[in-house]
Amino acid sequence: MQTLLVTHLACLGHETPAGHPERADRLRAVLSALDAPEFATLIRADAPLATGEQLERVHLPIHVETILNAAPISGFRRIDADTAMSPGSVEAALRAAGAVVHAVDEVMAGRARNAFCAIRPPGHHAEPDQAMGFCLFNNVAIGALHARDAHGLKRPAVIDFDVHHGNGTQAAFEADPSLFYASTHQFPLYPGTGAPDERGVGNIVNACLAPGSGSAEFREAFTRQVMPALARFEPDFIFISAGFDAHTDDPLANLALTDDDYAWATLELMRYADEHCAGRVVSTLEGGYDLGALKSSTAAHVRALQSAI
Repeated sequence: MQTLLVTHLACLGHETPAGHPERADRLRAVLSALDAPEFATLIRADAPLATGEQLERVHLPIHVETILNAAPISGFRRIDADTAMSPGSVEAALRAAGAVVHAVDEVMAGRARNAFCAIRPPGHHAEPDQAMGFCLFNNVAIGALHARDAHGLKRPAVIDFDVHHGNGTQAAFEADPSLFYASTHQFPLYPGTGAPDERGVGNIVNACLAPGSGSAEFREAFTRQVMPALARFEPDFIFISAGFDAHTDDPLANLALTDDDYAWATLELMRYADEHCAGRVVSTLEGGYDLGALKSSTAAHVRALQSAI
């Protein structure tokens, strides 16, 4: 079995105002990286539209209805100071969530070893009742709840190495002991959540990194905090919120990770999944705002997904 790549050109149709860091060129850079010959064996699939039932496993019906009706006929509509919608945003958001759902289905059916969802808008800041931080629907949480509710899995886990804390994923998971969320992120930083004492019902791990932290600090946090907690949780499916904005070249924060760090973390998670989760891993794109760093980091991440045994 090979690695599955799920994407959709409609995700390019989510336009943002001039100068906005979360722009369509991000996805173009990712897809350009994955067009290299070394990725020729990827299984490629178009993302379906997520259904209302799938969205409402995470989001309140009023939030789903609000987003589905919020796109302007032209121009932009601000959801908050950071988050805007354009005429193509609804389809993009539905394809983004649908990509993770489809990836789960394909991995569970044995048609793919693991999967990477090259999508936008990102999702991990979207709370059950609120869009924020460039995010409309929480793609990774929707995928995790789909794995549990549609496929009968018992203990899905999300590991998030975006530089920003995934407040939305934490909010969706923190009261449910059958779900697990661990995040490495710069702290303090937007959105202001993710302190070490935010533990949910024992199912939340926030491994905070001080500004200026690099490979050594990231790998220590991953090794000493994230992986032992993941092992204690005993997941049966691992999801990755793959944000690449902790890269040393990224303009939105102050960490100093490299492409090798993303490959290393991916391989650590793959090794655990191969031993304990039948290899079930689905990764989805979150942040990453320097196009060169995003391109090379994504390539390193997907290369590791392809190489994991």
